Amino acid sequence: MENSKIITGCSTHTKLSHLAALEGMVLLKNEDRLLPLKRGAKVSLFGKGSVAYVKGGGGSGDVFCAYVHNVYDGFLQKQAEGKVTVNAGLAEFYNSYIEGEKAAGRPVMGINVRTEPLPPDGLIEDAARESEVAVITISRFSTEGTDRALDGDYYLSDEEKQLVAKVTAAFEKTVLVLNVGAVTDSEYFKDNERIQSVLLAWQAGMEGGMAIADILCGDAVPSGKLVDTFAKNFEDYPSSQGLFDDELAVRYHDDIYVGYRYFETVPGGKDRVNYPFGFGLSYTSFEISGLCMEETDGVISAKLKVTNTGVYRGKQVVQLYFSAPQGVLGKPKLQLAAFAKTKELMPMESEELYLKLKAEDMASYDDLGKIQKSAYILEKGDYSFYIGSSVRDTEKAYFVYTVEEDRVVKQLTERLAPNRLEKRMLADGSFEALPQRKAVYGYGRNKAIEVTCPIENPSFKDVGEKLSLEEFVAAFTTEELCEFMGGSPNVGVSNTLCFSGLERLGVASVPTADGPAGLRLDAHHGIPTTAWPCATLLACSWNEALVEQVGAAGAAELKENGLKVWLTPAINIHRTPLCGRNFEYFSEDPFVAGKMAAAKVKGIQSQGVACSVKHFAANNIELNRIKGDSVVSERALREIYLKGFEICVKEADPWTIMTSYNLINGIHTSESYDLITGILRGEWGFGGMVTTDWGIKNNPVNEVKAGNDMKMHVGYPEELMEAIEKGELSRADLEACALRILNVYKRLA
Repeated sequence: MENSKIITGCSTHTKLSHLAALEGMVLLKNEDRLLPLKRGAKVSLFGKGSVAYVKGGGGSGDVFCAYVHNVYDGFLQKQAEGKVTVNAGLAEFYNSYIEGEKAAGRPVMGINVRTEPLPPDGLIEDAARESEVAVITISRFSTEGTDRALDGDYYLSDEEKQLVAKVTAAFEKTVLVLNVGAVTDSEYFKDNERIQSVLLAWQAGMEGGMAIADILCGDAVPSGKLVDTFAKNFEDYPSSQGLFDDELAVRYHDDIYVGYRYFETVPGGKDRVNYPFGFGLSYTSFEISGLCMEETDGVISAKLKVTNTGVYRGKQVVQLYFSAPQGVLGKPKLQLAAFAKTKELMPMESEELYLKLKAEDMASYDDLGKIQKSAYILEKGDYSFYIGSSVRDTEKAYFVYTVEEDRVVKQLTERLAPNRLEKRMLADGSFEALPQRKAVYGYGRNKAIEVTCPIENPSFKDVGEKLSLEEFVAAFTTEELCEFMGGSPNVGVSNTLCFSGLERLGVASVPTADGPAGLRLDAHHGIPTTAWPCATLLACSWNEALVEQVGAAGAAELKENGLKVWLTPAINIHRTPLCGRNFEYFSEDPFVAGKMAAAKVKGIQSQGVACSVKHFAANNIELNRIKGDSVVSERALREIYLKGFEICVKEADPWTIMTSYNLINGIHTSESYDLITGILRGEWGFGGMVTTDWGIKNNPVNEVKAGNDMKMHVGYPEELMEAIEKGELSRADLEACALRILNVYKRLA
């Protein structure tokens, strides 16, 4: 019986998880209007995933929850409501298989489990006689620390190919459900006339199976839109070239041409796409009309009307793209600049939407000095705009924004320039040579606190009333400052350890918790929490308000359990479909990623707890993630791999940020002064604390000098003290970190 005072895993939150699942699922195909299924339809559910449903990925993204509703559960509910009839024999077959695997000690789902049991031919034939529609569920599981395989993961396994072939040969009507965390092969179903409908259901959390049944049976209308491009083959992604050739370095030769920026720009790219960025079908139809655009004081605004012209209720996503002149720097043909989602519209109902962007946000970064080095520049020429429901389904607006002369909109300083990147892609698909240079990594100097603590035996609770924060930090001994830079043991139900405390001065340690798909507590604690849909599904909702709700609800569970910092959201870019953690990340597009991350952060911090935005930055593959170097141009960093973080910082003010395991251009991110102090703090105005990712043994002295405030999960105080004694580190450096850490602690108090 549910205690109404307990909110962790409560029905209100599971209902929200269900709603979020519905909003982010994407209908890719619906020939002959097979979906929604007609009332009374007889259905056979095929695929191990119809029973062994994958709610989300592994590692920090896993969640211990009270239950997981699979696809069969969802259809049993529809059967109880008199909407469909479900073949029970297939469920018995799959359940028996799963029990047999468990009894033999073999996992049913996992990174190395690709087996798909084939029902006997007689069972398939019986199902075809008894049912009119087959629903095949293809499931995938991935986790941090390892990347996805091509065969049996991105592409179908041999057993899955046989299953699809046998079922589609026996049934006239087939629906495919993709229970996946990232882009998979779509070539086998795109033009397959035997597969009429395809629902990209992602990994939709604990309520995923119920949400799938809702959409297939018409109790909900799909409104998700893709946030990634589905190419015809894996080799069509430019990042596929040499992806795993070097464990020590990944060279980003594709530069800014990631995802649709590549496919919509480079000659021949369009022909290599099955489903474009922003694509998603509905059971109803929409019309966009009355577009009016104008520019005032550097802000470009668009007003338009969306009308539901079909026979079902539904929501529509409107996307605004701009096209910049190629100029000297070269540009993608189209870039997403704004989006909005309607409320649920009834047939013939309309809604007005308003979209805005700053003209300066269309600028490109000149990292080589072709116009002006280290500056964002609006190149001269006409900037055109396209409005529609995907990057392909757009209409050009009459409005044009004209720049008469090249305009510097922001002058910066060179940061994180590569020293081992020999070339990068241009808009025509060719490559330009890049200058080779010697790597130089520098650090700044901090100013020492010039005050002393005016009272004896101070306590952290005195800060703000009796003491300034600077006076309180002055009370730390140097040894205590060194200790304070590392993590602390778990307290309460925390199982990801704590940010440091200091008992002598009344500073309590701050417990943290994973992760991206829900509050991740250990099953040993006996506390089931809400498992939310994976980040990619949330992004496919294109609904910032909904994502903010999810953030607030998850944070409320965190707070109720005595935890203070939620290690989420993750904003890394889907550069390659094979990254093992893509389910934790939002999109191939930094604008979508940044907007969704900002929404989640706002929701989380509205509850008085902190988030730790991660993994800062360019952590786009799991191969040798601790020693691997992301070798990338400064322009691509700023326009693609840092942009989502920048949007999140400026719009949502996250209290903590977590650096990544990898190196960027030869230096670990946690040791990079350019990244942490130069860009994050100096350019973006970030005022919070920075922490390492867990368990990485980089140089703790360089980390402190770079502005990385806390070493997780354990510090190295003896190394810091030794550096102090040698004059390689100053007390002022430690004080600067302590001030930033304690400033966050005060916000949590």
